[in-house]
Amino acid sequence: MSVILDLTIFPMDQGVSVSRFVAPIIGMIRDSGHAYRVSPMGTQIETETLPEALDIINRAQLLLGEFGCERIYVVSKFDIRQGPLGRLTGKIDSIRAHIGDLDSAAPLAS
Repeated sequence: MSVILDLTIFPMDQGVSVSRFVAPIIGMIRDSGHAYRVSPMGTQIETETLPEALDIINRAQLLLGEFGCERIYVVSKFDIRQGPLGRLTGKIDSIRAHIGDLDSAAPLAS
């Protein structure tokens, strides 16, 4: 089975810049051994089971609690499919096969 979790999680009570809280969550995801991709608006993680994906969400909110966060915003979406892992990159490769390069032509603001 392949479960792709699209996760956005951050504290709502710690000011406007929350990267110091999000970074440890990304570190936890990295250290979990699951395939993942970070984007400006969230992180996509691929697991073999739904309980593994739910555990990542649980661990993320526990981390924020350890940092004193009292209000946490969470959005999660799941794509659950029978079959092998590898869809995190496979879905992107499929789009590339149809239209070619996916990189934006516009420079990123710094």
